[in-house]
Amino acid sequence: MKTARLTAAMAGVVALTVSACGGTSQSGQDRTANQKLTDGKTFTMGLSTDPGTLDPAVTVLSIARQIGRFLYDGLINLDSAGKPVAGLAEKWDATTTTANFTLRDGIKCADGSPLTARDVAANINHVGDPATKSPLTGVSVKAGTKAVADDAARTVTVTSGSPDSFLLRNVAGVPIVCAKGLADRASVAKGQHGTGMFTMTEIVPNDHYTLTRRKDYAWGPGDWKNEQPGLPEKVVFRVVPNMTTTANLLLSGELSAAQVTGQDQQRLRSQKLFHADIVMPMGEVFFNQAPGRPGQDLAVRRALTQALDFAQIGKVLTTGTGQPAKGLVTGEPLACPGDSVNGKLPAFDVAAAKSGLDAAGWMPGPDGVRAKNGKRLALTVVYGTQVGPTMVSAAELILQSWKNIGVEATIKAVDGPGVSQVLFGTGEWEVSLAPLGFVLPSQAIPFVSGAKPPQGTNFAYIENPRYTELVGKASARTAEAGCGDWLAAESALFERLDVVPFVNSTIPTFANGARFEMNQGQILPSSIRMYS
Repeated sequence: MKTARLTAAMAGVVALTVSACGGTSQSGQDRTANQKLTDGKTFTMGLSTDPGTLDPAVTVLSIARQIGRFLYDGLINLDSAGKPVAGLAEKWDATTTTANFTLRDGIKCADGSPLTARDVAANINHVGDPATKSPLTGVSVKAGTKAVADDAARTVTVTSGSPDSFLLRNVAGVPIVCAKGLADRASVAKGQHGTGMFTMTEIVPNDHYTLTRRKDYAWGPGDWKNEQPGLPEKVVFRVVPNMTTTANLLLSGELSAAQVTGQDQQRLRSQKLFHADIVMPMGEVFFNQAPGRPGQDLAVRRALTQALDFAQIGKVLTTGTGQPAKGLVTGEPLACPGDSVNGKLPAFDVAAAKSGLDAAGWMPGPDGVRAKNGKRLALTVVYGTQVGPTMVSAAELILQSWKNIGVEATIKAVDGPGVSQVLFGTGEWEVSLAPLGFVLPSQAIPFVSGAKPPQGTNFAYIENPRYTELVGKASARTAEAGCGDWLAAESALFERLDVVPFVNSTIPTFANGARFEMNQGQILPSSIRMYS
């Protein structure tokens, strides 16, 4: 079975990674202003759920991919303006169909063996081969993509399986696993055989993950140097599901950093803790359109959408700090600026929602619950617990809104891997409140079109010809030239209510005794500095 892991807090939120870009935002003076850089310390980061597998060719759970940033490097990195800088590759060029990379000299794997161009090509070919059933096929690497290596010249030449507006960023962002890991994916699921700044040294599932810094690591972003004051010797990822407990551990110094949502943010801000902020999708609705599900009918999707007061729900979900969603991509700087949502969703109108269900043949029964052909309008509503405590209140408000129009709905709260299992595995759901976050518009394609589970990741069984047509036009053009079609393609999804995005949230990652930069929605390992 093909699996995929949802993002946080899914964006991450959960957003699916796949993850959102973001920069550092700090108002006022934080505690580190009066502290000194300190060597030899441990950076401990709180996680809201266990990451599950760490195999970067399998997981798209933002929490797992955050850990992966410490273990596996890509061919290039992005600076704060979204421009490419050196990673494993020192040179590169690309069109919409081909890309060429020259590796830096002297790159070593975690076990000390040299990284070869052949190893890099094998990673890209693995993700590009549909037979491997990687959920990243079509997200970061188009199906059918082929990479050819020249070890002597340290070059990798990539031919995309289909045109890709963002070929350079997509292929160059593939986390690179070393040769021994390519031969033993089970070891990669445990974070072994990496090319990154740290190595995995201890795993206690659902408790903590310990990483140790590599002293030979010298191929960080751009011209980064490995001898700098304040770099952590170790990194510990600690699983802390409760947000209030997370905030308490931050204030006591037991955690160096954690992403915090909900009311606990105010306590941390008042104590002048450093924080780096990113924009994440927080409110997003998907309807299961599989055969036999109520959501297969556009009239039902429209009625369920009209019954919801998104302004009120968004306020509850983000504690009043949210902003209206403008598209599927939240990563700053936006690859295609614009608003593909405004004017595409039906207005809040309870009377229209009831009339729409009447017209579609869903009539109220003796207990007020609507039914059609003897089948009750009953919905299982799934959400990820890692989104934070506000999701519970928002979900209950949604359920009450639907009850008011004769819909029977129940909440199913699961952790990140659990959401993935329901959406991509069992398929036992009618509505998902688990948001998906993307850095590039092209990354959404396999999740909202194409093959359904278990062969693919189109978990909501969406079939939108207009979206597919516009994506084809956009993909044949370079990034900027295709932006009009990318935005129109997203609008096509919203008009048919295949996806209903309504609110984004600015999510802070707080720190105590540390500072760092956010890059592509995650902490950049090479930017961490410890203070005391």
